[in-house]
Amino acid sequence: MEIQLPPYISRDLILERLPIIFPEGTANRNYVTRTMAASTIFTMLYIGAVDGNSIYAGPKHVYRMTEEQAVLQSNAERLTYGREALKKGTQVEGTRWYADNTREPIRDETLREGLQQVGAVLVLQSVATTSSRPRYALQREFSELFDPGLTGEALTDAITNWQEQNLTANARLRISLARRTSGSGDNHVLVRFPNGEARRLSTGASSDISKAVIEVFASSFLENPAVLWLSTSDAKVPYLDESLANDIGLRIQPDRDLPDIILADVRHGNTILIFVEVVATDGAITQRRKDAIYALTDAAGFMREHIAFLTAYHDRQKAGFKKTIIDLAWGSFVWFVSEPDKIVHFREGDAMTLTDMMR
Repeated sequence: MEIQLPPYISRDLILERLPIIFPEGTANRNYVTRTMAASTIFTMLYIGAVDGNSIYAGPKHVYRMTEEQAVLQSNAERLTYGREALKKGTQVEGTRWYADNTREPIRDETLREGLQQVGAVLVLQSVATTSSRPRYALQREFSELFDPGLTGEALTDAITNWQEQNLTANARLRISLARRTSGSGDNHVLVRFPNGEARRLSTGASSDISKAVIEVFASSFLENPAVLWLSTSDAKVPYLDESLANDIGLRIQPDRDLPDIILADVRHGNTILIFVEVVATDGAITQRRKDAIYALTDAAGFMREHIAFLTAYHDRQKAGFKKTIIDLAWGSFVWFVSEPDKIVHFREGDAMTLTDMMR
C-alpha cells in the first residue's frame, strides 16, 4: 500500500505561517520561526515524517536537501529522497540548503530546544540519542497546519485550536501577556497609578512596558507603592509627585541621567526607591547610570541599601533584551512583562555556592 504523504507545500509558505503559529511570548521563539525551522518542517513533510506513518527524519535529511530536490513533488521522488539521503556518501543533485556542519543547530536548537519543547515534534524513544538513525516525526495535528489548501478563517481556527490543545498553560499565559500591546487603534495608553490617579501616554512599546511596571510590577513586588517620576520620550512635561518627593527629601531635577520611572515603596520606618529603566530597544540600567543615580540619592541622604535598580523588558525573546543584557549593571534587577511573577537579580557581593543559591 502506497504511503500517503502530506500535501506538498513550499518552504516559503511554511516560513510565513510559523510566526502566526508561534506568536510573541513563545519560548525560544527564534528557534521555531526562523528559516532553519521552516527547512526542517518542510523536509519532514516532504518525506512523510509524521506521527503514524512509521517514517522518521534526522538532521541529515535537512542538510542534504537541495534547491532542485525541493521542487520535485511526486510521491515517488519524495519517498526516494527520504531513503537515499540517509545512505553514506549520498550526493543529492543540486545546490544544498546547508552544509554538514549544521547538524548540531538543526538537532540541538531547532528540534530539541525548539519544536520538541512546544509539542510540534515527537521523538522515537527507542532510538538512542547517540544513534545516527532518524528519530523525529511531526505531531500529526501540527503537520495539518501546513496544508496549502487551509487558508483564511479556517487556517486561523486550526492554529488557535492547536495552540489551545498543545501549548502548556504557562506557555499560553506568557503568549497572552506578550500579546498585550497598545496597538488597538487608540492613540494613547491609559496608566493608572497606585494612588488612583491616571495618566495618558502615547501608544508604543515603551508605554506598554511602563504601564505594566506601574500597574503590575509595583503591586506585585512592593508593599506600599507610589510613583514619584514618570517620563516618556514624547512627554513635554514628565509626571512628578513633587509633594511626595519633598516629603522624603529627594530633589528631582530632570536631566539625562534620570531613568524612565522612579517608584517608591513607602514602608514603616524606611522608604525604598526603585529606579526603573524601560527598554523597548535600548537604554538599560548600566553601571554608569547606576553611579549617576547614586550621586542623586547620596546627596539626598539615602542609604544605598534602600536603593534598587530595575530594567523592565517586554519579553526575554525580544531583541531589546538580547542587545542590552551584556551592559546590565551588577546589583540590579530585571523584570519581564510576559513573566510578571518572576524577577532576575544580577547579584554581586559575597560569594555563594550553587547549593546556597538553590535553597
